[in-house]
This record gives sequence, structure tokens and C-alpha cells, in this order.
Amino acid sequence: MGPLRALVRTARMARHTSRLAAGLPADDEVLLDCPDERLAPALVAARRGEYAPAAKLLAITRESAEWENRDRYALRLAGFARARDEWLRSWQTAAPHDPDALLIRAELAVARGLRSPAREELLREAGPLIAAAAEGEPRDPVPWRIALDHARGTGLGRSGFEQLWREAVRRSPHHYGCHVAALKYLSASWYGSHRECLDFAERAAEDALPGSLVRALPVRAAFAYLTEGGAAVVPRTRLEAGADGAIALSAAYDPGDPWPAEVRNLLAYVLVRLERWPDALAQLRMIGPYATSFPWDRVSDDPLGQFLQLRDGVRLEVASSIPLRARPKRPTRARR
Repeated sequence: MGPLRALVRTARMARHTSRLAAGLPADDEVLLDCPDERLAPALVAARRGEYAPAAKLLAITRESAEWENRDRYALRLAGFARARDEWLRSWQTAAPHDPDALLIRAELAVARGLRSPAREELLREAGPLIAAAAEGEPRDPVPWRIALDHARGTGLGRSGFEQLWREAVRRSPHHYGCHVAALKYLSASWYGSHRECLDFAERAAEDALPGSLVRALPVRAAFAYLTEGGAAVVPRTRLEAGADGAIALSAAYDPGDPWPAEVRNLLAYVLVRLERWPDALAQLRMIGPYATSFPWDRVSDDPLGQFLQLRDGVRLEVASSIPLRARPKRPTRARR
């Protein structure tokens, strides 16, 4: 970049960057992995060593077949139990055959196994817990999502993987968590390839219901390609198409809605890697205060700091492209 271009770029950034903060919450208002109003009381109680609110919450999701919420809550509760599990041990003692306690135990065992140097041994021990969780509620697809994660860690072959996948989709054909687990198995980092991963994601997105988070699966495959590298070259047009599909899905939800927050965070990262700065800024406004650990924890030990730093960087890039005499458009307010 020549001296004159650099000077113009700097002047544009100085003039427009502060205005582009419109529609973005202040840094100290951004929350990382903020629980929703149903999960928050269960986590507060678990912090006190009490399991009853968590048990009630998961029982409601099971009885009303809220499989997407059940999966999210199970992941968050098991994540909390990795550091503090007194409440879970009390629950196990009081109700050893409770299908909801069994679900948390299975998720916790697999998560610990996948993170451990003794992965093979720990995951072998987790197998009976997954089976017990599946038997505890035969309709529930979440134990099968856990089984798919387990299969990835144990190196289960394709025929075994496909059998688990059939069981998962038989229970819930469009379950997002099961699709993500299958996508990970098929990724280049595990037992597939970037092309296979993207093929799977695109087919699933085409078949998904309107508003389903599965429609954003191609952008997750694009993220894997952009972060994992590899010899295979995926055409940029497919990455762009994945981003466009996720943008369309994001538009179906209100700005600041916590439900699609992780998809929007992921989309913002991919748009930055594709250097689609205005689109990335639009998604950051849609995210509002709801930052999520994924994907930022894949590129930094400080996911919240990485998210905030990226917001600043995107504003600078957008500002540098606006002519000096132009005024950036203010974000439109969402319709109520």
C-alpha cells in the first residue's frame, strides 16, 4: 500500500469508525455464554450444590419432547459439572435410574474422555452410561448425539457410525446437535474430508425445515475448512454459499435473540475470513450482547476478548472502505 492510500485509509477510519458503533452494545454489556431464563436458576442452584431445579428443567424437556433445548441444557449442565459435580453426585445417589441424571452423566463422561490423554480407556467406560441414557428415554435423540461424539473418540468405523446416525434421525430427523456431531465425525480432522463434510452439510441444509439451525450447517463446514487447513481445495463459491445460507437463517430471527447466537458468532467469524466486512458487521449487530465461546475458543484462550477485538477490527475495515465525505447508514430498527 502506497503512502497516499495508507493516509486516506487512516483518515477514513478516523472519520467513520466511531459512528459504526451504532447498534453494537458496549464492551462491558457483552455476555459470554449467557444462560437463558430457564437454565440460569438451575445453574445457580447447582452452584449451591442443589440438583432439584436442574432435574425439574430436564424432566420438562423430556416430557414435552423439547429435544433441542434438552441437548443445550444437558451440554451446559455437564460443562458445569466438570468443575463442580457435588450436585450431580447427590442427584445420582437420590435417583440412580433417573433418565435425566443418566443423560448428564453420559455427556460428562464423554466430554471428559475426549479431553483426556487416557481417551480410549475413559470412553470405553462411558459406553454403558450412554446405553443407560438411551434406554431411560427411548424417544430422546440426545443420547444418540452423545453416542456419535463417543464414536468419534473411539474410532468407530463407518458402518457403526451410520447405524448410530440412523437411530438418531429416526428419533428427530432435523436435530441440530446430532447433525453437528455427525459433521465432526465426517470432518477432515477425524474420519472424512472437507468435501465430504461440506456435501453432508449442504444436503442436510436443503432438507431442513424453515428456521432450523441445521440450515446453517454449511457455514460450520466452511469454518472447519478455514481453520483446519488441508490439501483439498474447496471452491470459494461453496464457502460463500454457506455464508449466504446462514445469513438468510439469521434474518429469520430477531436481533439479539439468544437462540441463534452461536450460529451468528460462527457466521461472523467465517465472514471475516472471507473478508466480507459489511456483512460481518451486520451479524455483529444481530448478535447483540450474546457472545459464545465457540468459535472464539478455537482461535484464542480468551474467547470474549477475541470477540470484542474482532468487533473493533471489523468496524475499522468497514470504516476504511467508506468515502471520506460519506456518512455510514444507520442500522434499521427491527420490526416488532
